[in-house]
Amino acid sequence: MDTCLTAHPFTVRLSFKPLIDYAQGVMSNSNTFLGNDFHELLAQAPELNGFIEDLSLLKPHQELLSRLMHLVFPSVFWESRPYAAIVPFDMTPVFYSPRFAKLFLDSQGRLAVRRNLDEESFNRGRAIKAYLMILRKFYGIQQTLDYPLICTVSDEKTGLDRHYQFHPDLRFVDVEPLGKLKKLSQEEMALVKDNLTRPEVLATVLPPDDFIFSGFTVFQAVEVTKSVVISALERDLIDQQSLVSLEGFQRLQTRLRTLFGRPDMHVGLAAVMDEEILLLSQGCALEHNCIFADSKHISKSNFMGTTFERILHSEDIIIVPDALDDPSLEFIRQEFQASGMRSLLIAPLYYQGKCIGGMEIKSPHPGDLGPMDALILSQLQPLFAIAIKRALDDLGAQVEAIIKEKCTSVHPVVEWRFRQAAFRLLGTRISGAHAEMEPIVFSGVYPIYGGCDIRGSSIARNKAVEDDLSRHLRLGLKILESAKAVTPLPIYNQLSSRLERHLTALGQGLGSGDESAIISLLRRELEQNFDHFLGLGPRVVEVVEEYDKEVDSQLGTVYLQRRLFEKSVSLLNESLTTFLDKEEKALQNIVPHYFQLHRTDGVDYLIYAGDSLMEHGGFNSLLLKSLRQWQLTLACGLGWYAEHLMEKLPIKLETTNLILVQDSSFNVRFRFDEKRFDVDGAYDIRYEIIRSRLDKATLKDTSERLTQPGRIAVVYTNPPEGVEMRRHIEYLQEEGFLNQDLEKLDLEDLPGVQGLKALRVGINLSSEALRERCLRMAG
Repeated sequence: MDTCLTAHPFTVRLSFKPLIDYAQGVMSNSNTFLGNDFHELLAQAPELNGFIEDLSLLKPHQELLSRLMHLVFPSVFWESRPYAAIVPFDMTPVFYSPRFAKLFLDSQGRLAVRRNLDEESFNRGRAIKAYLMILRKFYGIQQTLDYPLICTVSDEKTGLDRHYQFHPDLRFVDVEPLGKLKKLSQEEMALVKDNLTRPEVLATVLPPDDFIFSGFTVFQAVEVTKSVVISALERDLIDQQSLVSLEGFQRLQTRLRTLFGRPDMHVGLAAVMDEEILLLSQGCALEHNCIFADSKHISKSNFMGTTFERILHSEDIIIVPDALDDPSLEFIRQEFQASGMRSLLIAPLYYQGKCIGGMEIKSPHPGDLGPMDALILSQLQPLFAIAIKRALDDLGAQVEAIIKEKCTSVHPVVEWRFRQAAFRLLGTRISGAHAEMEPIVFSGVYPIYGGCDIRGSSIARNKAVEDDLSRHLRLGLKILESAKAVTPLPIYNQLSSRLERHLTALGQGLGSGDESAIISLLRRELEQNFDHFLGLGPRVVEVVEEYDKEVDSQLGTVYLQRRLFEKSVSLLNESLTTFLDKEEKALQNIVPHYFQLHRTDGVDYLIYAGDSLMEHGGFNSLLLKSLRQWQLTLACGLGWYAEHLMEKLPIKLETTNLILVQDSSFNVRFRFDEKRFDVDGAYDIRYEIIRSRLDKATLKDTSERLTQPGRIAVVYTNPPEGVEMRRHIEYLQEEGFLNQDLEKLDLEDLPGVQGLKALRVGINLSSEALRERCLRMAG
């Protein structure tokens, strides 16, 4: 184990000789503001060329030092920016700007700051930098160390923390050996290179006592309060305790006060769950580590018609200059008066297009919070949205655990991960602590999506409904015509006219309420009077019996064409699903992956593949390419199989094939409340948006649908994705599975999605090679 460094191990001396040498070079090349008497002043201060151990020796030479230092520090910024010259690898300032002194020095001229590094890390960093200077100058090892030093001070006006990063400049620092420079053997050089960040080991090869550093370090302090606070918030929000513990929430509020520069600012958070708003703020108890238990619950209806309702419908931040002047906030006016809060920012928190909560920033000063503050808050929205989503997910998991102790069955590929989590949960419960199952997230996952859909299924379904209703109306008209031939009651003509009007309207298209209206009319005006019609003689009885025979007794209407359509869809879906299942099982033995299959009008599937899904790893780019080639081959098979099923279907149905390609990976999280995997994170949902809207895609500047019967459409965004898929297409063309009619297409923008491109190619339905493969796979 490394020995603790309690101090900087090297000998360091203050010296201005490097700067004096530099100044003399400047004087020899041009006239500068150093002045004509520079050499005279320099001659009167010989001690500045040597090592300075007593800083009081500098006092008589402040004029000369000031001139020299203005070569280092720009004069125009001297009063406004924090600069300092410091003893090398020491934190003793010897010359500094007024701004530096005001921010960082105490009354004795010493640094009075809090560092982001503990003493051990600080000393280690200084030692490493010193050794790197030695190795670079004397041994040709060119390495650098970015070891940021961030110091924290309290703002004298607000009392809030402000963070500054110190940028050291070592141009005026030199290092020399004390005695003869040691020559390193090959073994020693290897040891040094392997331990560049372990000064204790380096000291055994190059003792610190063998070197001396002289000169001075130039420091410039740059304020980094915003980036430091945002980074800290990111770290805090990873831990859900920040939202559900008093200490964590107070820490969040303190950081936000620092970011906004307002010590009297208050923060509030809310989560949306079903019809309730869960208000989470510093005023809540925050004792149970549960967002539901430690929040104030208010019905969503209480916010309807108020300013707060707007966050449910828009992602824009709302600025309220004075809450007491907002009529819509009258219902909580007393709360604002009691708290003293006046100015208000309300930021909606959205996740995957849905409002899951809100964030509230409040100030006691009217008009205090404005557009610039809203701009800062907008950068925090994704962070807090994800935090609230995680909190809600955790709540969902706890509720689900009450309903059912264990998860439902999971895919075999990821079963190992659930098993791990279950064992950890069991261990925690055995210890007597209350716990929930840990989040299950797989990182670096590649999505493989495709589908074989029935073309025009909605049109075919509506046509079947129209045909059945038309038949039903004609059967009713037939009864009335038979009845009129026996007893010509005037009401028969009125009923016939009403039925014929419905029949004519159906010929022009099915309306949303037509089916229920027609069935209701026939049941009320015709079927309830069957006793009357049955008494009109054998001819009418025969027609009524025909009506009864064709009308489904359970559904109350003719259901012939719809039954044929549903049978066709079911037969096609079952056949395609069976074929797809066999293909996927064969693929699983080659490339382990997570698989989801959905059946609607056709079938579509989603595959997740990646190293994190495999218990022992082993995923690589060749396996990903294999999945993509399999996907194209599968589409060929689905297209061929659907075409050759056509003759067996009562109603002919055409299918289309679609593939979506994405070459970048993302994280997926198991949603305990929904028992499924979903894309994790606010920044990775574009793929989900594309997938949900792709079936409506059309070609650029046309109304032509991208998907066409007998062809495969491959959608992508980035050119490299298209290049790879073209290689797979060319291979399958050589194999005879695809036609030589490849199209390269641009697609119309979809809502929220731009820049999609596609390849489209015909399936060779007469290919003998494709036929043999499909029959072999179908078994």
